[in-house]
Amino acid sequence: MLTFGMRCHDICEPMEMKKVLAAVKANNVHNIQLAMSKSFTDLDTSVGHYSAGLARHIADELQKNDIHVSVLGCYINPTQPIESKRQAEVARFIEHLKYAKMFGADMVGTETGRLHPAMKVNPQTYTEEGYQLLLKTMREIVSAAEKLGVIVGVEGVYDHTLYSPERMKRFLEDIDSPNVEVILDAVNLMGPESNTEEEQADVLNRAFTYYGDKITMLHIKDYIMEGTKQKFRFVGEGQFHYAPLMKLLKEKKPMITMLLEDSNPQHYHGDVELLKKLYDEA
Repeated sequence: MLTFGMRCHDICEPMEMKKVLAAVKANNVHNIQLAMSKSFTDLDTSVGHYSAGLARHIADELQKNDIHVSVLGCYINPTQPIESKRQAEVARFIEHLKYAKMFGADMVGTETGRLHPAMKVNPQTYTEEGYQLLLKTMREIVSAAEKLGVIVGVEGVYDHTLYSPERMKRFLEDIDSPNVEVILDAVNLMGPESNTEEEQADVLNRAFTYYGDKITMLHIKDYIMEGTKQKFRFVGEGQFHYAPLMKLLKEKKPMITMLLEDSNPQHYHGDVELLKKLYDEA
């Protein structure tokens, strides 16, 4: 039995915190990925503005609306090459870690970035230099996570620093921490060469073979590929083949939380029913 949810900022436009969480409840969504800076207009959540009081204030509203934070989103560029900006990214992430428990969040999540000041796709991202900068950043973050007893969720993407199951495997071995887990976005691992069901199944099988024990959260969507760029599609409307993923989940992660990305309240519940059907058929 899977657990489903959405990104909070896909449910409604940015508004006052209480109005946003009321909208989440009104749409019968109980698990969210919460990126506060993308959702709340009345709270300053930049570095230095957090406090225990602010965290409790948000936590109280989450509880009132029966909402669980599956992922506290703090998506940074860990391979930001400008050192002052990289340090600012680390500070922002650590501040999220400090208050994650008050929100009741399962983890604080990030992608792994690109070696470019503006996060643009470029070949340097895949180099050893890019990887070592990622490792430096994540060691600083994970050191804080271990002291605080909080989980860091790391998401691989085909055109980011951790671009393949092999690179994620190396990272997990190098970082060597029980406080690091994987947010698996199967679509984000599918580059231009992964079109057929067999090709996509190969990517997923390698991911589950290398670090299946570390996969504890899922993002789900669909896509089409235009050249080397992915274009979003709703579940079942693109070229992603769900059967290999669902078979692996049924065998290895039957209770995992699946967060729909780029969805909306009009599609969400129908997409959840389709995903349940695909899971049952796997």
